[in-house]
Amino acid sequence: QVQLVESGGGLVQPGGSLRLSCAASGVTLDHYAIGWYRQAPGKEREGVSCVSSSDGSTYYGDFVKGRFTISRDNAKNTVYLQMNALEPEDTAVYYCAADPRSFCTYSSGTFYLSAFASWGQGTQVTVSS
Repeated sequence: QVQLVESGGGLVQPGGSLRLSCAASGVTLDHYAIGWYRQAPGKEREGVSCVSSSDGSTYYGDFVKGRFTISRDNAKNTVYLQMNALEPEDTAVYYCAADPRSFCTYSSGTFYLSAFASWGQGTQVTVSS
Protein backbone atom coordinates (compact mmCIF):
# COMPACT_ATOMS: atom_id res chain seq x y z
CA GLN A 1 0.00 0.00 0.00
CA VAL A 2 1.13 3.56 -0.70
CA GLN A 3 2.58 5.49 2.23
CA LEU A 4 2.62 9.28 1.81
CA VAL A 5 4.31 11.94 3.94
CA GLU A 6 3.66 15.64 3.38
CA SER A 7 6.19 18.28 4.41
CA GLY A 8 7.09 21.90 3.73
CA GLY A 9 4.29 23.62 5.56
CA GLY A 10 4.82 26.39 8.03
CA LEU A 11 4.15 30.02 8.83
CA VAL A 12 4.49 32.55 6.03
CA GLN A 13 3.46 36.17 5.56
CA PRO A 14 0.86 37.17 2.98
CA GLY A 15 2.46 37.32 -0.44
CA GLY A 16 5.06 34.74 0.52
CA SER A 17 5.78 31.32 -0.95
CA LEU A 18 6.00 27.73 0.20
CA ARG A 19 6.78 24.48 -1.54
CA LEU A 20 4.99 21.45 -0.21
CA SER A 21 6.36 17.97 -0.76
CA CYS A 22 4.56 14.65 -0.91
CA ALA A 23 7.06 11.80 -0.57
CA ALA A 24 5.97 8.24 -1.24
CA SER A 25 7.30 4.90 -0.08
CA GLY A 26 6.23 1.38 -0.86
CA VAL A 27 5.27 2.23 -4.42
CA THR A 28 6.46 4.26 -7.39
CA LEU A 29 4.26 7.29 -7.97
CA ASP A 30 4.88 7.79 -11.67
CA HIS A 31 1.81 5.72 -12.57
CA TYR A 32 -0.46 7.36 -9.98
CA ALA A 33 -2.66 10.39 -10.17
CA ILE A 34 -1.70 12.78 -7.37
CA GLY A 35 -4.05 15.28 -5.78
CA TRP A 36 -3.49 18.06 -3.28
CA TYR A 37 -6.38 18.95 -1.01
CA ARG A 38 -6.75 21.33 1.88
CA GLN A 39 -9.04 21.76 4.85
CA ALA A 40 -9.35 24.79 7.07
CA PRO A 41 -10.92 24.63 10.54
CA GLY A 42 -14.68 24.52 10.28
CA LYS A 43 -14.62 24.22 6.50
CA GLU A 44 -15.03 21.38 4.06
CA ARG A 45 -12.07 19.78 2.37
CA GLU A 46 -11.44 21.28 -1.05
CA GLY A 47 -9.33 20.32 -4.01
CA VAL A 48 -6.22 22.41 -4.66
CA SER A 49 -4.53 20.66 -7.55
CA CYS A 50 -4.33 17.31 -9.30
CA VAL A 51 -2.00 15.78 -11.86
CA SER A 52 -2.80 12.69 -13.90
CA SER A 53 -0.14 10.16 -14.84
CA SER A 54 -2.11 8.86 -17.81
CA ASP A 55 -1.78 12.03 -19.90
CA GLY A 56 -0.08 14.53 -17.58
CA SER A 57 -3.15 16.74 -17.32
CA THR A 58 -3.23 19.15 -14.39
CA TYR A 59 -6.15 20.74 -12.61
CA TYR A 60 -6.38 23.62 -10.14
CA GLY A 61 -9.11 24.87 -7.91
CA ASP A 62 -10.70 28.15 -8.95
CA PHE A 63 -9.25 29.90 -5.92
CA VAL A 64 -5.69 29.14 -7.05
CA LYS A 65 -5.84 31.87 -9.72
CA GLY A 66 -2.52 30.92 -11.28
CA ARG A 67 -0.58 31.09 -8.01
CA PHE A 68 0.20 27.39 -7.52
CA THR A 69 2.00 24.78 -9.59
CA ILE A 70 1.97 21.01 -9.16
CA SER A 71 5.02 19.06 -10.32
CA ARG A 72 6.59 15.63 -10.05
CA ASP A 73 10.16 14.43 -9.49
CA ASN A 74 10.19 10.77 -10.43
CA ALA A 75 13.79 10.28 -9.29
CA LYS A 76 12.82 11.28 -5.76
CA ASN A 77 9.39 9.65 -5.94
CA THR A 78 7.98 12.96 -4.77
CA VAL A 79 5.27 15.36 -5.89
CA TYR A 80 5.44 19.07 -5.11
CA LEU A 81 3.02 21.93 -4.78
CA GLN A 82 4.69 25.29 -5.30
CA MET A 83 2.54 28.00 -3.75
CA ASN A 84 3.20 31.67 -4.44
CA ALA A 85 1.38 34.87 -3.51
CA LEU A 86 -0.12 33.18 -0.49
CA GLU A 87 -3.13 34.74 1.16
CA PRO A 88 -4.55 34.34 4.68
CA GLU A 89 -7.41 32.40 3.11
CA ASP A 90 -4.89 29.74 2.10
CA THR A 91 -4.39 28.79 5.75
CA ALA A 92 -5.28 25.12 6.09
CA VAL A 93 -3.93 21.63 6.50
CA TYR A 94 -2.76 20.42 3.11
CA TYR A 95 -3.03 16.75 2.18
CA CYS A 96 -1.76 14.76 -0.74
CA ALA A 97 -3.44 11.69 -2.16
CA ALA A 98 -2.21 9.07 -4.63
CA ASP A 99 -4.62 7.19 -6.85
CA PRO A 100 -3.60 4.05 -8.76
CA ARG A 101 -6.41 4.76 -11.23
CA SER A 102 -3.89 7.18 -12.79
CA PHE A 103 -6.19 10.06 -13.69
CA CYS A 104 -8.07 12.92 -12.07
CA THR A 105 -11.71 13.57 -12.85
CA TYR A 106 -12.65 17.23 -13.19
CA SER A 107 -16.30 18.13 -12.81
CA SER A 108 -18.44 20.95 -11.43
CA GLY A 109 -15.52 23.20 -10.64
CA THR A 110 -13.46 20.67 -8.70
CA PHE A 111 -11.64 17.39 -9.19
CA TYR A 112 -12.01 13.90 -7.79
CA LEU A 113 -9.90 10.85 -7.16
CA SER A 114 -11.20 7.33 -6.83
CA ALA A 115 -11.96 5.45 -3.62
CA PHE A 116 -8.68 3.60 -4.10
CA ALA A 117 -6.61 6.70 -3.34
CA SER A 118 -4.21 6.69 -0.39
CA TRP A 119 -3.88 9.78 1.79
CA GLY A 120 -1.11 11.37 3.80
CA GLN A 121 -1.46 12.91 7.24
CA GLY A 122 -1.21 16.51 6.10
CA THR A 123 1.03 19.51 6.67
CA GLN A 124 -0.08 22.79 8.23
CA VAL A 125 0.14 25.99 6.20
CA THR A 126 -0.47 29.24 8.06
CA VAL A 127 -0.50 32.56 6.22
CA SER A 128 -0.55 35.48 8.61
CA SER A 129 0.98 38.91 9.05
